[in-house]
Amino acid sequence: MIEKKASLTRLYRGARVAAAATALLIMLGCDNDKEVDPPAELTELKATRDVSRIWSAGLGGKAERLRLALKPNIVDGTVYAAGHDGEVIAVAAATGKRVWVAKTKLALSAGPEVGNGMVVLGSSDGDIIALDATNGAQRWRKAIASEILARPLIVNDLVVIRTVDGHIEGLSATDGSTKWAVDEAVPRLTLRGTAPPVLAGDRIIAGFDNGKVLAIDPRNGDVLWDTIVNSPRGRTELERLADIDSPARVAGDDIFVVGFQGRVAMLARDSGQIWWARDASSYRGFSMDEQNLYLTNADSVVIAMRRSDGAVQWEQDAMRRRGLTAPAIDGDALVVGDFEGYMHWLDKATGALVARQKTDGERISNAAVTDDERVFVQTDSGKLLAFRSKAREVKTADSGQ
Repeated sequence: MIEKKASLTRLYRGARVAAAATALLIMLGCDNDKEVDPPAELTELKATRDVSRIWSAGLGGKAERLRLALKPNIVDGTVYAAGHDGEVIAVAAATGKRVWVAKTKLALSAGPEVGNGMVVLGSSDGDIIALDATNGAQRWRKAIASEILARPLIVNDLVVIRTVDGHIEGLSATDGSTKWAVDEAVPRLTLRGTAPPVLAGDRIIAGFDNGKVLAIDPRNGDVLWDTIVNSPRGRTELERLADIDSPARVAGDDIFVVGFQGRVAMLARDSGQIWWARDASSYRGFSMDEQNLYLTNADSVVIAMRRSDGAVQWEQDAMRRRGLTAPAIDGDALVVGDFEGYMHWLDKATGALVARQKTDGERISNAAVTDDERVFVQTDSGKLLAFRSKAREVKTADSGQ
């Protein structure tokens, strides 16, 4: 009886958060009395990088405006991806040839996460499903009763799930049984989206809609530390939004996080102490290399910041308000997607635009993923596409060409 009551409570809280997010979208996008600057128009681009489409595959389950956390995952030369209508596929990264297809009949909304021979996904109805990575056969399924908008995390024999109502649960990778649970308070009004849990050494790092970051012991669910990175401020609920919706990034003993209407910060992994913080606002997130982090802010300005102290190296604002994804690193370039289904490549050193490609014309909500040779992206219509890009060779007089 207690377990049923807890599930119903989480269901109610999840519905309340979803309703608040919908209200926010209405307020931000449908206020006829408030002028809203239009998205930047794309101008003709003289490409200096060659980009070609290699293959594409259809997943189905068109999910316009839902901002789902469905994003391809590459493991050992295989791309795993899922559509909102419940279809999960595994395809060869080089050719797009299907290895297997699974029809889950779930409204999939997060994942897939791949590890320990499993493919794990979450649904809009609060279902968790684990499939066999070799053939797509179902291993287990569990109902949590709250929408999942964060990719699951597999840690050894544990599957970690984060729901929209501030609930994190550690499940047995063997059968989905609950090992531990952590709950964090969620503000009445939040953005749609949740930060997925990530592994940082011996602890799980998770950001929350109240601007707080937690470190959790995966063995028992104990909270090792919590730090407020984004302090809600302002008089109205809109002004006080402080969500941390994008995944933290980990580099050795350093953890990097960013929040909406707040800050980007570097924290100590062992204590949560903030080493540096800079004003920033992002719900899309960032990528990182050894020197810099590359951030897409709330206005779709792409910014390179020095990792050691947050100093800005360059900014690219030619795509303001185009709903850009977080940047993905593609060799010596960055790649972002936008609300019209365009992919844009930027020079990693300078931020200059170097190439552009159209997908299927549908919004791209989630960042592309890359391997050493290719870029993979999924549009909100359920189209999975693979591209190859390389810097164009510069012809010189000495070359005789």
